[in-house]
Amino acid sequence: MADERSAIQAAMAAAFPQAEARVARFYAMQEYHLGWRDARLAPADSDPGKLIRPRLVLLACRAVGGDAAQALPLAAAIQLIHDFSLIHDDIEDDSATRRGRPTLWHLWGLAQGINAGDGMFVVAHRALYQLRDRGVAADVVLAIARRFDDTILTICEGQYLDLHHEGDLSIDEAAYLAMIARKTAALLGASASLGAMVAGATAPQVAALGEFGLALGIAFQIQDDVLGIWGEPADTGKPAAADLWRKKLSLPVIVALQHSPQRDQLAGLLGLPAPDAAAVARMLAIIDATAARATCEAAAAAQHRQALAALARLDGDPACVAQLRQIADGLLGRRG
Repeated sequence: MADERSAIQAAMAAAFPQAEARVARFYAMQEYHLGWRDARLAPADSDPGKLIRPRLVLLACRAVGGDAAQALPLAAAIQLIHDFSLIHDDIEDDSATRRGRPTLWHLWGLAQGINAGDGMFVVAHRALYQLRDRGVAADVVLAIARRFDDTILTICEGQYLDLHHEGDLSIDEAAYLAMIARKTAALLGASASLGAMVAGATAPQVAALGEFGLALGIAFQIQDDVLGIWGEPADTGKPAAADLWRKKLSLPVIVALQHSPQRDQLAGLLGLPAPDAAAVARMLAIIDATAARATCEAAAAAQHRQALAALARLDGDPACVAQLRQIADGLLGRRG
């Protein structure tokens, strides 16, 4: 796993151009976001996250008989596009921290943050085009690039829906699931399906892996919503009921708003400019009095089963399929 992480990050680094001194800081800010530099832009080694998406790329490629080394540029591109979306997401959400560090825009300003995110969008494509250097046929690279860009557009649709529904206490479960399918799950689906395409997989194999990743992504986000309210601070690294402090309209909150007899009180608490500890405790009590947690856990489990059903259709290497199942099981049952 350590070697795999190093290989993914090396492929990401290879996508950055050699920069003149006068613009080196532009790329250094992007490397700060990736955890490669500290706030002074000196070399650093911060937590890059789980790297689930690029790992899915490599494992899906191997599962259908491909060479994971050949798929490394795609794995890098997937992670870089994920990080591009996070840079812009932090700006749009007015987030001051990510992974325990100040966000890029919070350190260097809104304009530089937007520009750095735009730069990483292009660096991600530079990584993708290096598939040709690894011997992937030009027509396959083009097909992957088309799906890659379609996926980015889908992620942007999801962000649009997220912004559109912000503060909308009438949002229902179907609208929320449509949003997370685009914003979160689409990239996991693309990670698995595009990884298979590098290996020259059949259409049924690509479809099965894409469905696996999409369902896994939805389950992942719902589980994240559960942890955002009921996760233990020691496991999540966040305060108890962190999403209630942020007044986030996550799935448990949406379910409670739809079904609680105390909906109006919950809505009023969510409308407070800055809830205090008593308000958060009251919100939690109202949500706990409903079936919101059980409903969300059941929804995540259903998506997990759907992911495994798609995986069961995959005609692939049994050892790799077992590893994909292990990732799915680990994401559903995670505590942080």
